[in-house]
Amino acid sequence: MKAEYRKEDAVFLEQHGRLLFLCFMKPIINGKGNYYVEPVTRNNTRMDVVISYGGQEYIIELKIWHGQQSRQKGLNQLCDYLESRNSNKGYLISFNFNENKEYIQNTIILKNGSKEIYEIVV
Repeated sequence: MKAEYRKEDAVFLEQHGRLLFLCFMKPIINGKGNYYVEPVTRNNTRMDVVISYGGQEYIIELKIWHGQQSRQKGLNQLCDYLESRNSNKGYLISFNFNENKEYIQNTIILKNGSKEIYEIVV
């Protein structure tokens, strides 16, 4: 990592989180699926990552943790993306850099039980 570090990398951006996530996922997908970065929905919005694997589609929203308000924004965005893809399950990954952060893994049911979101905060 030290050999690859650049001064510009000091600020963690959402794109860095996407890169780390895709580096983790690529060997799992391993030619048996595909991933798409920022595909456009029918409403002309851009999803962060969509993975096609095993005949299923996984819609992932990535966020940098800035409190409950940004979390709610991510949940709302993900619900809209799920609606546009006629899907009922999505994934919200938040990168939290707070010193006393709480690592979270939970499932959230939204929209009268029609949407299931698996949330992870790292």
